[in-house]
Amino acid sequence: MPVMGDGNDFIHWLGHDMSIKILMCLEDPSDLVRVSAVSRLWRQFVVENGLSKQLCLRMLPEMSSFAGAIEINNMIETEEVQSNDMERKILEKNHRVYAYLAQGLASSMRTACIARAISASSTDNYPEETIENTLDPRDRIRHSASYWSSEGEMDPSIPESLVYKLIANLCVVTEIHVQPFQAYFQFGHPIYSAKAVRFRMGHQKYPMERGGDAANDPAAGFDSLEDQYIWTYTSPEFPMAQENRLQKFKLPEPALCIGGILQIELLGRVQKQEMDGLYYICVSHVQVVGRPLSEAFDVEIHDPSGKFTLKYLHRGYQCQSLVVAPEGLGADTASWIQSGDRSIEQMIIEGFLGAAAEDDSDDYLPTLQSLQC
Repeated sequence: MPVMGDGNDFIHWLGHDMSIKILMCLEDPSDLVRVSAVSRLWRQFVVENGLSKQLCLRMLPEMSSFAGAIEINNMIETEEVQSNDMERKILEKNHRVYAYLAQGLASSMRTACIARAISASSTDNYPEETIENTLDPRDRIRHSASYWSSEGEMDPSIPESLVYKLIANLCVVTEIHVQPFQAYFQFGHPIYSAKAVRFRMGHQKYPMERGGDAANDPAAGFDSLEDQYIWTYTSPEFPMAQENRLQKFKLPEPALCIGGILQIELLGRVQKQEMDGLYYICVSHVQVVGRPLSEAFDVEIHDPSGKFTLKYLHRGYQCQSLVVAPEGLGADTASWIQSGDRSIEQMIIEGFLGAAAEDDSDDYLPTLQSLQC
């Protein structure tokens, strides 16, 4: 650790280990950025010890399974660097990336995270009972009930699943809401719920950069959902009540969805239809509560092995996939409006993070954090 000449610096006086323990008690990423702005010594201590990365791992422990490297000018810089100067630049870039990432994880914004429906494991009457109906907040459309229905089964243990695309490739999800459908037009008004639900999140095996959904590509040759996606998160099972209400399932901890794909598993059937003696599962509404990680981050899936790159857009700062220009406005205007939404504090933090690297010739290029599952 660097030592000041007079030996009176707080970090030097406490020592390396105690200083890290104290600084890691900070919960707000903005505070850690402010610490790094106190002096050159304090910034060097924060950067060299990777405190921003440690804060990210504490906020989202599942990230600890990733192995990382910084990509600069299309060259991967590994731990075997050739000079102290290059090592310093890599540490600085790591610090900025993880500081922005921690800032995104700390956001308190809550929003509806589903962009669109992808597929259902089965549908009884298409398109009248399509999965698309689960995203419509209305209970009836043109005097008809709005819901999704599975095909009927003799075996009540046969599960069903619904797959959705989220609003960003990186989302922190906290809750999923599901409402079973009550058939008011049938005798006894039966409710076609599942016995339990489970949630999985992940990404397509099919490379994302080619666009589209593998599930909808007839040439992809997939036989099941297990062939189409790689699941990076699986929740515990939650019991579902046979009640006509929006049932809220809160995850034990916020989960990072890498790739923007959410699957709802509907486990077990409880209601038999009187007219044919078959068991069905029907859902009227689905909601996902959480937030996009940050406009500055996006993810790119490279191949079916699960390798991916976490993109950090330092200068552009907005993820173009999330920017939709209102009618009559150009893309440049929309980007300017979105960038104007940042708080004064956020702009100050960005100034702190970039202050130590103003002379880097590659600082205006996108910084990419390469991660591997």
